[in-house]
Amino acid sequence: MSPASSPLLSRDVVDAAVAAERRRLADHVATLGGGQLATRSLCTEWTVRDVVAHLTTTTRLTVPLVLRAAVRARGSFDRMEVDLAARRASAFTTEQLVAQLRESAESSRRFPGSGPMDPLMDLVIHGQDISRPLGLAYASPPEVVTASLAHVADNKLMGGPKRLAGVRLVSSDSGWTHGEGAEVRGSDVDLLLVASGRRAGLAGLEGPGVDVVAARLGPV
Repeated sequence: MSPASSPLLSRDVVDAAVAAERRRLADHVATLGGGQLATRSLCTEWTVRDVVAHLTTTTRLTVPLVLRAAVRARGSFDRMEVDLAARRASAFTTEQLVAQLRESAESSRRFPGSGPMDPLMDLVIHGQDISRPLGLAYASPPEVVTASLAHVADNKLMGGPKRLAGVRLVSSDSGWTHGEGAEVRGSDVDLLLVASGRRAGLAGLEGPGVDVVAARLGPV
């Protein structure tokens, strides 16, 4: 990509985007009914409501709380996140969780050890985790999606480099490219879902590299 179309966002833009995404997602979730909230999200361990609960933890965690949760999870980051979300989901009503998500738009606090792009990427991906199983449209700003994709593609903790090794991602809507090898072409949001381990993005992709990535995502 040319410098003018770089996916990198300044810190001020990232912080403003995080606030906007929290408000947008809170408004979106507030319209959902009980059956929709109980639907399994793209995160197999979580319902739609559990995802909302997870998103309320980001600005409310402290180092001691994280350490206690890590001990309960026996050192597994994934188990820790599932446990933290479950505890909040059981402690608050849906209305309270939505209010907490909206309130967190005013906070700059992040998960201990995370960087500025991490909460933004999390919100963009989880917006899709919530909406796609429900058949609902949900769109984050294009530049935010592209920046999130670039972040995940190189994020070892998220597993992006391992999933995308030996393939070349080509965005059909932003022109962003990444990697070398068999081509995988599609929209930024579908590339983002696949880069973060969601099979739901595969249907929107094309190219000889799709089968390579699909095999790394495991069975349907």
